[in-house]
Amino acid sequence: MSNTEAAGSVRVGIAQFGSGVFAMRSFRARQTIGKIEGQRFDDPDYGSDYCMGLGEASLEPDPPFRFLNHHCLPNCELWEIEYEEEDGEAVFELWLKALRTIQPGDELTIDYSWPAEAAIPCGCGAPACRGWIVAAEELDQVRRPKSQPLHTRRSHRGQALAGLAGSGE
Repeated sequence: MSNTEAAGSVRVGIAQFGSGVFAMRSFRARQTIGKIEGQRFDDPDYGSDYCMGLGEASLEPDPPFRFLNHHCLPNCELWEIEYEEEDGEAVFELWLKALRTIQPGDELTIDYSWPAEAAIPCGCGAPACRGWIVAAEELDQVRRPKSQPLHTRRSHRGQALAGLAGSGE
């Protein structure tokens, strides 16, 4: 199921943090929700607020999946498929799969699992929220004393973004 085919199954709507992707129908656990399509960038320095890893490259996803939000206890995961075409060229595809049953109206979320150097504060509200958008295994690398403000944040590709101190985020 491509982005176009998924369009009847999901919608973009207002979420806690900007836009989000919401189910328009039920999905079973482990069911494929849709293929994440978009523009591929082979530049290792490419980064944006929406890009996703795809093999050694980055994918700038098209709507609706460009609006997937982070959650520390997500209901979906990204699933990468690699195969070889007849001409020997490697092809990478990125798919979204349900981790558990999803009901109509539920927001679809993934765990961004960013590296520690890209971590930003998390406000997902999960009972087991890590407090940071970061890979669980790197959480100990981002814990800071409450008195030490986080002055800048970095995208998951390492570009400096706007400062958070005093911004209300």
